Amino acid sequence: MHYFSLLLGALLMLVSCGKPDSAQREETYGNPPAQGFRADDSDPRALALADSVMQAMGGRKAWDDTRYLGWNFFGMRRLIWDKTGKRVRIHSFPDSTVYLLDLEDVSGQVFRNGRAVRAPGLLDSLLRRGKSIWINDSYWLVMPFKLKDSGVALHYLGRDTMPGGGPAELIALDFEDVGDTPQNKYHVYIHPETHLVGAWSYFRQAADSLPVLTTPWKDYRSYGNILLSGDRGQRQLEDIRVWDSLPDSVFTRPHAWKGY
Repeated sequence: MHYFSLLLGALLMLVSCGKPDSAQREETYGNPPAQGFRADDSDPRALALADSVMQAMGGRKAWDDTRYLGWNFFGMRRLIWDKTGKRVRIHSFPDSTVYLLDLEDVSGQVFRNGRAVRAPGLLDSLLRRGKSIWINDSYWLVMPFKLKDSGVALHYLGRDTMPGGGPAELIALDFEDVGDTPQNKYHVYIHPETHLVGAWSYFRQAADSLPVLTTPWKDYRSYGNILLSGDRGQRQLEDIRVWDSLPDSVFTRPHAWKGY
């Protein structure tokens, strides 16, 4: 009865006063798919779940307004991504390589042990490698925001059990003509109450029946106006950060990464 009274009161307020400005803005903004998203190949229930995940993570507007993200990928490298400017800085620790990369035209600079790579063929090869690193490492961090990305189709697989226990809603992602590995497939486990991704399974081929790996998505925290998760079970994404502004030198100078 108490819940019903609260709900009735809220409805009366909406009728008499209209929706709050923030609710109107969010509803108007919505969660439009990226150009090339395969909506016709997707299930309505899977689409609704993708939208609920976006909302639980902070909402589409908060994601679009987030410009700079940084994280440490499994202790192997440090990435700083200018999402709006479509640039990334990657510091690979094992081989002391720094990539300063424009993600749109795959141009930029690469430094090994502090020295610029000048040979055109080698430079082009390393820049392409840098983009592949970014595609992989960013997906491990921000996949829940990219459920309606270009080339993706979403399929509802029904209610399931979260790896490790607990209820889940299960969706599948497959890809077409996008990224480095369009033959991959993912199963994404979504908490039915929180609407947050709780785990994923990676399949090397879309036709495979068994995944190559399954890892949790845990330890969600607020970064700026969005939620991000860094706990992948035996692997960790660490030192996650979100900034409103950064010096341009972070993306243009090889020694400017310290402190970020």
